[in-house]
Amino acid sequence: MEPEDDPRLAEIAAAILRSYQTHGELRHFEGGMLPSREAVWSIVDHLLRMLFPGFLEPGETRADEAPQRIAERLQSVDLALRAEVEKALQFRAGPSLSLDTRKEQARGTVHRLLGVIPAIRDVLATDIEAAYEGDPAAPSRTEVIVAYPGLQAIAVHRIAHSLHREQVPLIPRMMSECAHSRTGIDIHPGARIGNRFFIDHGTGVVIGETSIVGDNVRIYQGVTLGARALPRDEAGRVVKGLKRHPEVEADVTIYSGATVLGDVRIGRGSVIGGNVWLTQSIPPRTRILIRPPQQIHLDRVQDDFQI
Repeated sequence: MEPEDDPRLAEIAAAILRSYQTHGELRHFEGGMLPSREAVWSIVDHLLRMLFPGFLEPGETRADEAPQRIAERLQSVDLALRAEVEKALQFRAGPSLSLDTRKEQARGTVHRLLGVIPAIRDVLATDIEAAYEGDPAAPSRTEVIVAYPGLQAIAVHRIAHSLHREQVPLIPRMMSECAHSRTGIDIHPGARIGNRFFIDHGTGVVIGETSIVGDNVRIYQGVTLGARALPRDEAGRVVKGLKRHPEVEADVTIYSGATVLGDVRIGRGSVIGGNVWLTQSIPPRTRILIRPPQQIHLDRVQDDFQI
């Protein structure tokens, strides 16, 4: 019996189609094309090569090739990203947005993003310097650029944040998930992050949508800047659009495993120790630590030892 004639497969297909009707929110039929994850991730790679010329290319890049290479890459990214932004705008507005308007809005959005690349590079230069100066294991700025996941994550974030500020749907979050999948660092594109930002090691870091991070902040692996229980309206729906994540002022260090939750403020120059759980604001130049470990000797009983 051919597979297409198998009655069991016909039953399964019918059940799947019924589930499409039951869960309409889990289908996307006749609503226009959505941005392509593969295309967006490819665009991210091209933008990273534009931000760090010569570092991420498969072959050697000569200085005299830079004008032609940047012109070609700009044109390629412009066309590819405009196509994806058009899809995102159609998703948000539906058929009410004309094709000409959609194309013009996408063109302006992409050109504004490409236009701030020099400014993004200025900020990334401070991030690279913070990593190089702050990590004794960094032998060179080149190693920071080509090998440090924290820099890749913040570079992608600074691109995604620019599109988020333009209120482009879907694509900024897709970009942040590209970095997340590669580095283990999850930064929502809405987060506002200052200069000289250094994520050391990085795996497991989470920075929520309404987080605000000042200049010269360093965080380590496993740090969460998250939200507490979300408020709900009278119908029980989660109220969105509120400030719900921490604000970390300048010159703060947050060590590995620390969790800071809610709309709280971490004062300038403070230090949050490893594995701290913090749900309240603290004043500037404050050190928050958990109780130090206790020493016990395995060869004698410690009646007063507590866990």
